[in-house]
Amino acid sequence: MAFSASETGGALVFGATGFIGRWLVAELLGRGRTVAVAVRGGADRGEELRGWLREHGVDARGLVVVDADITRPGLGLGEGDRERLEGVRDVFNAAALFRFGLGREEARRANVDGAVNVVRWAAGLPRLRRLVHVSGYRVASAGTLTYPAAAKELDALYRRLGAYEASKLEGDAAVRAVSEEEGAPLTAVHPATVIGHSVTGEAGQYIGLAELVRDLWAGRLPALAGSRRTFVPVVTVDHLARFMAAVPEYDEGPYRAHRVLDGATPNLHELVGLLARHLGVRPPRMMLPVGLVRRLPRALTGVEPETLSFLSEERYDTSSADVLAKEAGLSHPPVEDALRRWADRLVADRFGS
Repeated sequence: MAFSASETGGALVFGATGFIGRWLVAELLGRGRTVAVAVRGGADRGEELRGWLREHGVDARGLVVVDADITRPGLGLGEGDRERLEGVRDVFNAAALFRFGLGREEARRANVDGAVNVVRWAAGLPRLRRLVHVSGYRVASAGTLTYPAAAKELDALYRRLGAYEASKLEGDAAVRAVSEEEGAPLTAVHPATVIGHSVTGEAGQYIGLAELVRDLWAGRLPALAGSRRTFVPVVTVDHLARFMAAVPEYDEGPYRAHRVLDGATPNLHELVGLLARHLGVRPPRMMLPVGLVRRLPRALTGVEPETLSFLSEERYDTSSADVLAKEAGLSHPPVEDALRRWADRLVADRFGS
């Protein structure tokens, strides 16, 4: 199958078998679009995705699977696949390596070099309308990093933040710089912590905030790091997928950026209290300042040091995302209901164990 240049024509999704990517593919197919997914492993990974789509009632006849590797210049695409994809109009990059404790080069291969490879390839598409790149809400709030940055600046960044967050920040700077250089119209989507589907709670991702819920459920959360003003915003995966699918229809110009989060998310201690009451477990009895937790041994706190930079009292500007959502007829589902359903599903899935 090749792509037409029609308004509902081809979309290409990188990271399509991941948490965000598969819901995005389902949304795009549901809108009647022909969707190509670029995956390592080609046919086998494609069949896994088709199976997931069928289980979720999605007609996957408009799905095209190509074997690609974002860590390689040119994405490792064969000549036949390059020709089939010439009609692609919108490229979505949801591919990333999300794990704490990564090595610096391991993180950079996917989150920096891989992101740049996608930009350079997409810029060569003759009918490209929009490149949509998934980043993160803390990355968007971290200020502007030049690309390429000085070695000393990068060394300090990776020491301070850890490989995952630092590579996402460097990757965001790289994508902005290279898309401008290549003339590729770019939208950076900066989502908050992504939780499960607003109706079913289904997630399939069990790190980050999900680990806090796991410890709460298991009675291993006697204290909470942060303050009563600590704000860890969330967004449901289905709202994020709808938002991303709408971006190419509304964004224009060389560069746009949107923080996508639900401003009605309770402060962290209230969020944890809400889930504790819902799950019938004891909430944490005390709060510890982040600076103190950072100085204590991890063996004592059980806290992954890289997560501490997310425990901030900062609030975030969502005005551009709010405008686009209103134009597209989108609104966040009730966040407290979504949190409860997500927690129920995490427990039912045994937190992915």
